[in-house]
Amino acid sequence: MGCFIPIESRLKYMGFGLVAGIDESGRGPLAGPVVSAVVILKDSFFSGDLDDSKVLSEKKRKKLFGQILKNCIDYAIAIVPHATIDKINILNAVRTANFLCLNELKCKPDIALIDGIDKQIIDMPFVTIIKGDSRVKSIAAASILAKVVRDEIMKSYHKDYPCYGFNRHMGYGTREHRGAICKYGPCEIHRRSYTVKPVS
Repeated sequence: MGCFIPIESRLKYMGFGLVAGIDESGRGPLAGPVVSAVVILKDSFFSGDLDDSKVLSEKKRKKLFGQILKNCIDYAIAIVPHATIDKINILNAVRTANFLCLNELKCKPDIALIDGIDKQIIDMPFVTIIKGDSRVKSIAAASILAKVVRDEIMKSYHKDYPCYGFNRHMGYGTREHRGAICKYGPCEIHRRSYTVKPVS
């Protein structure tokens, strides 16, 4: 379980009623979209398995995905495709995804907690937190939503482009993936603005 700091309860003590957590999945891959998720958890939600999505097994992520949806006040997910990433760069794509998912919420939060240190384009109070996905409960929950949704997208792409192994590496630059790009060339969902190092 993640060792979470009690920042949500501190903010509520300071007068912020609804606290949202935001995280993205897909910043580093060579292919596919970037996905951002925002979630406003109920105060009562607790799970001993909750942690940064990257350290959890797929089985635990999927189990937690359902628990989070049942124990949140509101949530939203936004997807920015590979073509947009190439046009505006990955940093702006993440900012855009964060902006879009916040705008999809039915319940507007009073403040957002966002993983990382990037500047944002959202028009509400926010706090960026380094390694927030392992330190803040609501960000960890958002990281799970984003990761599960993006992984399912990449698995669906695997059906169209089976030679790249998207169902295994989810578009990240593994040796297998880079080898497939060298052999077959990039496919439609590869990010053309990313440089692929040859397999050594």
